[in-house]
Amino acid sequence: MSETNLTAAQAPVVASGRSEPTIGLWGWVILAVAFAYAGYAMRWDWLLDWYPQLIRGLGTTMLLLATTVFLGMLLAIPIGLVQVFGPRWLSIPARAFCTVIRGTPLLLQLWLLYYGLGSLFPQFPAIRDSFLWPYLRQAWPYAVLSLTLSYAAYEGEVFRGAFAGVPKGQLEAARSFGMSPWHSFRRIWFPQAFHRALPTLAGETILQLKATPLVATITVMDIYSVAAQVRQQTYLTYEPLLVISVVYIIVAMGLLKLFATLTNTRYMRAPN
Repeated sequence: MSETNLTAAQAPVVASGRSEPTIGLWGWVILAVAFAYAGYAMRWDWLLDWYPQLIRGLGTTMLLLATTVFLGMLLAIPIGLVQVFGPRWLSIPARAFCTVIRGTPLLLQLWLLYYGLGSLFPQFPAIRDSFLWPYLRQAWPYAVLSLTLSYAAYEGEVFRGAFAGVPKGQLEAARSFGMSPWHSFRRIWFPQAFHRALPTLAGETILQLKATPLVATITVMDIYSVAAQVRQQTYLTYEPLLVISVVYIIVAMGLLKLFATLTNTRYMRAPN
C-alpha cells in the first residue's frame, strides 16, 4: 500500500476522533424544560441522606471500569496479535475464546463464575484454608473476572483487525533496516494498530461502563445498587434512576473526550 493510500485509509479514523456532536439550541431548550419539570414535580429530599452512599457506589463503579478495562486491554492485545501472527496452537484457542465470550450473555457469564466457581471453591479444603479464601468468598473478584474476560474478548477482535490493517510493507521495511521484531512491534506495528483501534475502543469502553450495573445481581454495591436501595426504602421509582442516568451520561461524555484527546495527540496520530 502506498503512502497516499495509507493516509486516506487512516483519515476516517483521525476524523472520527475530532468530531464532537452537539445537541443544538432546541436540544438545550428541551433539556431545560425537562430539568425544570423534574425539579418542580419530583422529590429530591432523599439526596441529603443518600449522597454519601451514591458517591461510594460511583467510586465502586469507576474502580470496576478502570480495573477491568486495564486488565482486559492487557489480555486483548496478545489475543488480537496471535490471531494475526501467532501459530495455530495459539490462534485457534484465541478465536474460540472470543467466539464463546462474545456469543454468550455477560449476565450468564457472571452468574456462572459467581454461582458456579463460588459454590465449588468451598468444597476444597486447600482453598478454604488458603490466604485467598477471604477474597474468593466475596463477590467482587467474580465481577472483575467476568467483566475483564468480556472486554478482552471484544477488544481482542478489535485489535485483530487493527493489527491486520497495518501495511505489511512497513513491517518488511523495518526488517530491512535491521529492526528486531520487538523493536518494529513497539515503534511501528503497535502504535498504528492502537491508533486505528481507538475510535472502536471508545465505544467499547462506554459499553463496558453500561455493563457494570450487572454486578448488582451478585451483591456488589455499585451506584446502581445504591439506586435500587433508594427505590426499596423510599418507594421512589424515577428519581434515583434519573440521578444515576445523569451520572452515567457525564462519565460517558468524559470517556469520549478522553479518547478524542488521545486520538489527536502527536504520539497517536497516524503518520502522513
